[in-house]
Amino acid sequence: GHRRKNWKVRKFVLREDPAYLHYYDPAGGEEPLGAIHLRGCVVTAVEDMPDSKKYDVDNILFEIITADEIHYYLQAASSAERTEWIKAIQAVARTGK
Repeated sequence: GHRRKNWKVRKFVLREDPAYLHYYDPAGGEEPLGAIHLRGCVVTAVEDMPDSKKYDVDNILFEIITADEIHYYLQAASSAERTEWIKAIQAVARTGK
C-alpha cells in the first residue's frame, strides 16, 4: 500500500531462517510476489497516517522499516491480529538469520 494509492490483499508467510516476510497473491501461485527482509527491522503500530481515509486507519495499520530504511505499511484484519503480527515480526527481527 505504501507504493501505490490503493490497497491490495496479500497472503503473508513469516519465516525465521532466513528472516523474511514473503507475500503472495491470495488467488494462488507458488512463487512469492516479493519479500521483506526482517533482520534488524523496526516494526510499530501506526495510529494515524496522513492522506488516508478513516476506514484505512481504524487502529489496524502497522509499519515495517527495514535495515535499509525501506518503509512498508500493512493493514491487519483486526487490532488483535495487528498486535500478533507486530510481536511475531519483532521476535524474528531479533532472532532470525
